[in-house]
Formats: sequence, structure tokens, C-alpha cells
Amino acid sequence: MSDLITKEGFSYKFDPKACALCEAKCCTGDSGYIYVSSDEIENIAKYLKMNEREFIDNFLYKVGFKYSIKERKVGESYECAFYSKKHNICTIYDVRPNQCITFPFWEHFKENVEELKKECIGVVDV
Repeated sequence: MSDLITKEGFSYKFDPKACALCEAKCCTGDSGYIYVSSDEIENIAKYLKMNEREFIDNFLYKVGFKYSIKERKVGESYECAFYSKKHNICTIYDVRPNQCITFPFWEHFKENVEELKKECIGVVDV
């Protein structure tokens, strides 16, 4: 259990090995926002061998003054445009947004651990 990730201020640990067993509940489910910064837009576009405008037009939409990655509707659920259900992977994993990198250590979950446990099988009580 020494591979568990901790973060100061959070009452739980995270086992990243659980991701291999999960059906990407953090990438699928209810609709939500997957915000990307201008640096992330540049990095993802480069990774996909696209110019930034092409990437924005094909994969992002505006939410106020920010951009969010588009989702696909699958039945009654949604999934990130970069999630591959067939391979159970993020197709831009190496350049995924910080929002994805920091999951499950989001401020919201400090006070909502039980909600998080329903979504993430890798969350372990301290």
C-alpha cells in the first residue's frame, strides 16, 4: 500500500493502480466542465499535431471566459472527447489538463468524501 498518494489537507489517500480496474468514472457520467488553460490548449494541440485554432474549433467550447473540452453523449451518460472506452484510456494522457491531473484531490472533495468514493474506487480512508 506504499504506492498510495496523499495530499496535505485531505482526509483520504488515492491508489492510482485502481484506475486500471475502473471504467473511467472520472471521465464519464454526469455532464461537467473540463477546463483548459491557454498553455494546456497549446500543449494538447501540439500533441495532436494540430494548430490551436483547429483544436479549439474541434474539441472545445466557451464557458464564460474559459474553454472546456467537449463531451460526447453516450446513452444517458457523457464522456470526455478524449476518453477511449474501447481501450479504457485517456488519449491525451501525457498532456491532460491540470484538472485531470489533480483528481481526486479537488477542494470540493475535502468536505464531500462520500460523494467522491461513489465516483472513484481508488479513494482509501486514512
